[in-house]
This record gives sequence, structure tokens and C-alpha cells, in this order.
Amino acid sequence: MILAESGEDYLEAMLMMQEKHGFIRSIDIAEQLHVTKPSVSYATKRLREAGYITMDSDSLITLTETGMKVATRIYTRHKVLTEIFIHMGIDPETAREDACKVEHDLSDSTFDAIRACAEKEFNIVV
Repeated sequence: MILAESGEDYLEAMLMMQEKHGFIRSIDIAEQLHVTKPSVSYATKRLREAGYITMDSDSLITLTETGMKVATRIYTRHKVLTEIFIHMGIDPETAREDACKVEHDLSDSTFDAIRACAEKEFNIVV
């Protein structure tokens, strides 16, 4: 299944919730992404059917290995791009917003080159 940008955003938010709270709940995802609970229910159903997440009897969400790979990839891009933008003088809020817009559209080779440059030129390591 080809994952849309919104699916990547959900997986990234789930990873952020896992790191922040140690667990992932739909309500936290809704708050993080500023969407409704029904939107989260629809998205989690599709992600579960595609094999990116599982849900237990208490409705706690767990990223599968595949889901974790996608979430980590997008979250890493977000963190690196945010740091680069901040280093360039962009205010942190705008840097985070712009990183979120850009993180999905870069090819792997372009992102790898940006990351290598950031490590070499700015000492940014994420």
C-alpha cells in the first residue's frame, strides 16, 4: 500500500506520543494533529488494515515494525529539517511548520544530502 502524506503524519504523531507518554491513544493523536476523534478512528482503521499498527483490547495503539520504519523516517526528517531551518534563523514555530510541509516530498537521496551537509556544516546530528 502506498501511504499518503496524512498516513505518514498519523504514524509520526503516534511515534511522538510513544516517546512522550510511553503509550499511544487516539485522543492524544487527535489533539496532536488537531483533528476530530472520528478522523482518527478512520485513519487508525486504515493503518491497521494496511499493517502499520495494531490495537489492543483497551484501544492502545502499537506501531508494527513497518509502521515504526515509516514513522521513524518521517520523524527524523522533521527533526533534521527543523534544526536546519532554526539554524538558518527561522523562528522555531515556523521552522517546525515548514519542516512538516517539506518532510514528505523530498526524495531519499536529496534528504540524505541535506542531512550530510547539516552534519558537516552545522554539526546538526539527529
